[in-house]
Amino acid sequence: MNDTALLDLAAALADRAGTEIRAIRDRGFQVEHKADRSVVTEADRAAEAIILSGLRAALPGCTVVAEEAVAGGAVPQATAEFWLVDPLDGTREFTGGGDDFAVNIGLVRDGRPVLGVVGVPATGVLFGGIVGVGAWRQSGGARQPIAARVCPPEGLTVVASRHHGDAATLDRFLAGRTVARLVNFGSSLKFCRLAEGEADLYPRFGRTMEWDTCAPQAVLEAAGGAVETLEGETLRYGKPGWENPHFVCWGRRAVGARGARG
Repeated sequence: MNDTALLDLAAALADRAGTEIRAIRDRGFQVEHKADRSVVTEADRAAEAIILSGLRAALPGCTVVAEEAVAGGAVPQATAEFWLVDPLDGTREFTGGGDDFAVNIGLVRDGRPVLGVVGVPATGVLFGGIVGVGAWRQSGGARQPIAARVCPPEGLTVVASRHHGDAATLDRFLAGRTVARLVNFGSSLKFCRLAEGEADLYPRFGRTMEWDTCAPQAVLEAAGGAVETLEGETLRYGKPGWENPHFVCWGRRAVGARGARG
């Protein structure tokens, strides 16, 4: 399969997983806790089963690193090409009755995300992108191109986590920057707000795993944005323990003006 076909496969699986997640939410579910005290539900496991089955049927022998499988002890080795799957990103939003939860399916090649899909089960919307090609938003079966924006003159729209983060660290990071507004979102939808040109900056100071960020990073980079460590390096994949350092997501850079990022 070429990358367009792989992206379409990921989009179809994210859509199927989202349908199952909605069905489970409608009929009710039990909330459990994993060893790290994070929450998990039947919806997480059912969505992951759909995605894993679909990837392995279409791509026999592919390497898939999936959140619930890793939690259960199935920890593969990083290969030159592998998939990262978070079947229900934002489980706290899901269990709390909110809508800011997502299905993340991303592909890594040589340590870099190359394509990804972020599904929004509550609305049926899908975000997808191939780095170096472009990004789109799909609603009602129709795909529309999206692009990150250059920060407007009135200042940055900053998105932050609804449930995670250090307010003092965020305040220090934003000091000296012109901030027009601060908006809270859950899950990987924060990346998507930047990708579709609705926000400019998302700093993340806290623990995240690679399956949380691979797919939305691919969408954002495909839309012209960037995801960087605090040292200014592109966030990469296949790290020990699958854990990310702190990072910052940016919208589009103004030509010749790094300062336009804030």
